[in-house]
Amino acid sequence: MRKGRMLWALAAMLVGIFVLAACKKNVGTPEDNAVSKEPEENEDIQEEDTYVFGFSGIDMENPYFITLESAVREVLEKNGYTMITKDPASSPELQIIQIQEMIDEGADAVFLSPVDWEKITEALKLLKEAGVRIINVDTQVKEMDYVDAYIGSDNREAGYICGEDLIGRCPDGGKVAILECPTQNSINDRITGFEEAIAKAEKGFEVVAREDTNGEFEKALEASKAIVADYPDVKAIMCGNDQLAVAAKTAVNLASMDTVVIYGVDGSPDIKKELKKANGQIAGTAAQSPISMGKAAAKTAVNMLNGEEYENEIYVEVFMIDKDNVDMYGVDGWQ
Repeated sequence: MRKGRMLWALAAMLVGIFVLAACKKNVGTPEDNAVSKEPEENEDIQEEDTYVFGFSGIDMENPYFITLESAVREVLEKNGYTMITKDPASSPELQIIQIQEMIDEGADAVFLSPVDWEKITEALKLLKEAGVRIINVDTQVKEMDYVDAYIGSDNREAGYICGEDLIGRCPDGGKVAILECPTQNSINDRITGFEEAIAKAEKGFEVVAREDTNGEFEKALEASKAIVADYPDVKAIMCGNDQLAVAAKTAVNLASMDTVVIYGVDGSPDIKKELKKANGQIAGTAAQSPISMGKAAAKTAVNMLNGEEYENEIYVEVFMIDKDNVDMYGVDGWQ
């Protein structure tokens, strides 16, 4: 009987323990009430770095810079990055303001084609002070020590091959006019290369006019009208880019000067369409590839920020497009 009572008491104690355990509330600190759980998937995986890039071209109404920007953006967005694009509209002052805006918006690196290769130094200092990497694209800044990488064309060679072509077309020499833009070093180099080439001609070329167009179509058109009025016997007009060449072509058409030959630099679709015309005045364009340049610049910037190897300078090939080979490159887009 005693044994039965003992077993009954033991059973009652066990029931009480289970009831208390079931009714226990979590109180106190989380450590007091530790709950075991399975780790969530990717809980210990760090989120990958993401970067913000800025793009500042010379003029985002220029098809060349539109294409360059699109090529950069395509590579970056394919890799999950974002890019802020601003249009300085050929204003060096506005470009500096917009670069400060990019810094304020958290840009890690900026793709930069300076409106004015000297005035841009103020913005370069702002970028360096903010720790923003600088990828100089297409046209160089004057103070290259600020730049982390440069991607562009061999602009002197672009001008040189135009000069060589002119010598072949006009072996007796003649009067030449130049449409330039001293604030853009890419155009400076092209004009230098052109003049170096024609200086080697057996029969001389005389540069009778050189006009600062500020890289703008309207200014180039007015300058070209003045040139053909003052020098009706001008043989050729060398232009710093294709946009200026279109302006020169418009002026010589208005003056009915069918024998003038015009050179541009870029290889734009508009100029290639002109080359397809039987009696057009465009002799050729020293072509660049803004698509190749943009992709190379984007890959360089990503490698730079990721601490991977990259080239400090990349020069994309230039080549002459004329009536004889324009069909190889097509007229509906950039090469």
